[in-house]
Amino acid sequence: MKIIRAKDYNDMSRKAANIISAQVILKPNSVLGLATGSSPIGIYQQLIKWYEKGDIDFSEVTTVNLDEYYGLSPEDEQSYHNFMYTNFFDHVNIPRDRINLPNGMETDEAKECARYDALLNSLGGVDMQLLGIGRNGHIGFNEPSDCYSKGTHCVELAESTIEANKRFFASADDVPRRAYSMGIHTIMAAKKVIVVASGEDKAWAIKESCFGPVTPHVPGSILQLHNDAIVIADEAALSLIDNI
Repeated sequence: MKIIRAKDYNDMSRKAANIISAQVILKPNSVLGLATGSSPIGIYQQLIKWYEKGDIDFSEVTTVNLDEYYGLSPEDEQSYHNFMYTNFFDHVNIPRDRINLPNGMETDEAKECARYDALLNSLGGVDMQLLGIGRNGHIGFNEPSDCYSKGTHCVELAESTIEANKRFFASADDVPRRAYSMGIHTIMAAKKVIVVASGEDKAWAIKESCFGPVTPHVPGSILQLHNDAIVIADEAALSLIDNI
């Protein structure tokens, strides 16, 4: 695991965008695993700027998203489908038929999980997976547990995750309690993984994920075993780690 120190959120975003840009330039038909939440917004904004300047072309890229809230339609303002189109897809030239997210409206959980896993297998895996990290160390919506998840599954969200996400909703009562998520096995199968983190509220998760024991109680810690994992974090998120 390689750790890159960034000065602040903007610096973190640029550093991560540089790596993603290089991936697409070197392999135009890359399969990119994408994330939602506040952490990657700056990355998407930087990639959009480079696309508008003609520095990067997404026309052969395929994307797969980590997760989606259970019960939210793609048109819902708080769905991750809407988030991705608003913050990235509507501004670049990724073909719409190569954009893939879990279907939060599918009530047959086994059917949807099998569909998404089959899709991922058909693509030959993910070339580069972008991840944020939760305050409790979750990656995707893989919450702390007694064991690691394998494939796509429907997750009961932890109270800390609901609390962290309530800022996007009218109230905590409006936050969905469940979500579809890629499994840990799928994330670990990506050829390269980039984790981004900003702010003191992520400091514990970064310290435990990078230097704590590898345990499903801190899902991000499994990335210590990945062959090509990069953590890009600002000074606040690295505040509990010395000599980085």
